[in-house]
Amino acid sequence: MTGQSPISLDALDWRILEHLQHDARLPVAELARRVGLGSTATADRLRRLVDGGVIVGFRAELDLERVGYPILALVRLRYPTGNYRPLRAELKNTRELLECHHVTGDDCFVLKVAARSMRHLEELTGRLATLGGVTTSVVYSSLLTSRVLTGVDAPTTERLSSARG
Repeated sequence: MTGQSPISLDALDWRILEHLQHDARLPVAELARRVGLGSTATADRLRRLVDGGVIVGFRAELDLERVGYPILALVRLRYPTGNYRPLRAELKNTRELLECHHVTGDDCFVLKVAARSMRHLEELTGRLATLGGVTTSVVYSSLLTSRVLTGVDAPTTERLSSARG
């Protein structure tokens, strides 16, 4: 949430974005074929989406359990001061802190934490507790971990999935 005004996107931009959200490794030629454009026009649109800040990165999605972090938790932090320097230092130095969101309500921050064990989670939350009050919720399972955002006129995820197979 940068506070910048949205960029105007047409249905073709949304189709490109939807395909890339499903698979950011798509070669431009394959992406062009899927959206019905030439490779050069698709590359130009892709460059505009990146340069305009619509696409902010390309990354691999990990199975946390398979890489040794089977415990996922949401930690709510009630931060007692406006000096965020200690929190920023903890975020920078603790790789297991995957996300941090400044939120409304009684708690100031919600953090997504990956841990190797319950003992490891206890150590992580103990460090966070030196910054303020913490409440930890361990995730049993996740019904929705990531959703592909589509435009109003763009095809839905289900249609794209059925079109592939």
